[in-house]
Amino acid sequence: MAEYSLEEVLHPRSIAVVGASDEGRGSQFLGALVEFGFKGILYPVNPKYSEVMKLKAYPTVKDIPDPVDFVISAAPAPQVPQIMRDCVQRGVKGIHLFTARFSETGRKDAADLEQEVLRIAREGGVRIIGPNCMGVYYPKMGMAFQPQFSRESGSIALASQSGQAAGEIIGRTTQRGAYFNKAISYGNAIDFNEADFLEYFGADPEVKLVMMYIEGPKDGSRFFNILREVTRTKPVVIIKGGRGQAGTRATASHTASLAGATEVWNTMIEQAGAVSVSSIDELIDVAVSFYFLPPIAGRRVGVAAGAGGATVLAADQCEEAGLDVVPLPQEMREELRSQGVQIWDWISNPADFSINMGDENFGPAELLKMMAMHPDFDLIIASINIPGWGGPPGGGRRRGRGGPPGRGGSPMKGMPPWAMLNLTPEEIVKQYKQIDDYKPVLGLLPDRSPTSNSDDNEQDDERWKTVCEVTAELIKQGIPFYPTVSRAASAANKVIDYYQMRER
Repeated sequence: MAEYSLEEVLHPRSIAVVGASDEGRGSQFLGALVEFGFKGILYPVNPKYSEVMKLKAYPTVKDIPDPVDFVISAAPAPQVPQIMRDCVQRGVKGIHLFTARFSETGRKDAADLEQEVLRIAREGGVRIIGPNCMGVYYPKMGMAFQPQFSRESGSIALASQSGQAAGEIIGRTTQRGAYFNKAISYGNAIDFNEADFLEYFGADPEVKLVMMYIEGPKDGSRFFNILREVTRTKPVVIIKGGRGQAGTRATASHTASLAGATEVWNTMIEQAGAVSVSSIDELIDVAVSFYFLPPIAGRRVGVAAGAGGATVLAADQCEEAGLDVVPLPQEMREELRSQGVQIWDWISNPADFSINMGDENFGPAELLKMMAMHPDFDLIIASINIPGWGGPPGGGRRRGRGGPPGRGGSPMKGMPPWAMLNLTPEEIVKQYKQIDDYKPVLGLLPDRSPTSNSDDNEQDDERWKTVCEVTAELIKQGIPFYPTVSRAASAANKVIDYYQMRER
């Protein structure tokens, strides 16, 4: 019996959804496929209905008269062995078992049932994703397990043992402008497992970056050998569930995984050249950084992220993350002095504009431009001014409608993308001329949720609209953004670590 590859399973010409219905739990998978415009033919399977979502329904998979490549099962666990036999009879290539209550329950009868399902599948040549998982998100093919996911296809691949984590990672990553090529939630992994997905993503020319959520690899030796090969050409960012005693117990009841010793895991990840993270927030921060930023040459950072004490904290946070907050070069000070900037001998890195005192000749945009052009800086971290979420650095009022914060006049001509930072939304949404060479920049954007304590819903709506406009323009310009200096600096440092490791 021929064994189908993951490539064949992920490119079906037809999909049957067992347990499909017009509403309730059974509507999720078929509804998502219909909403996404799956490129092939869809077959609802449910003996209770003759039609589901205006599509002809069939009592069982074996009753479908035409070829079926892929099946999604949302049926109860006791029904799965018969469903698998029907799949074998119809020559199905692969099945996604959303169905749960197998070995993750810890019950012997459930584990035995899982092994029976696997035996039938292997004898009949059917490949399995799952059980106990959400399955495949592949926007280019019109495949998804949540209808609200983005339709835009990107260059990220995700393999997640947790379905809940997969949904959260996909949703929050795409909100920051980084899009997925493929994502797979794989649950108990009785057939295809994390090593198979990683190997496939490593060879996939459409994938430039891999994200993973793992509770326990099925074959640790094979997984780490593949990981070592993939990281030579593509970043792999991994979060492991079950690092502590309580987490280890939780993984057993979640996906029937056995979490290994944290120290051993971390050592192997480091030796393989992958990027290890400890939270979903960090996973997304690092992935977004890889998605948007070019390789960063070094750790010397220029920072414009607030005023007064905020600049002191920004310096501490950057250094704690591993970046080098270098002093402002003397030649930059001399240039500022020659331009008549009153604070030429005060301004430093991080830049504190609370001492600006209304100097009309100098503002954050000018300093950022100088830092970005100077060879002493490798990257820039800078805040973005959003009306209603605090003023520009220094808290000064704007005197005009088109210049940088605290200044009147028009925007600088030929301003590159990084120079939009610390400008107002009116300026950000303008089209700026690109330049050929500029330093990687990480933007600091306040939390996207309205923070007004007033009862003025109209004002809150306007603020929300403004943040969305700014976010859209940053994504368009290829600038990643973060809620804090600490998170931006930490993500940048891990990106630098990866590229330096790869060069070695």
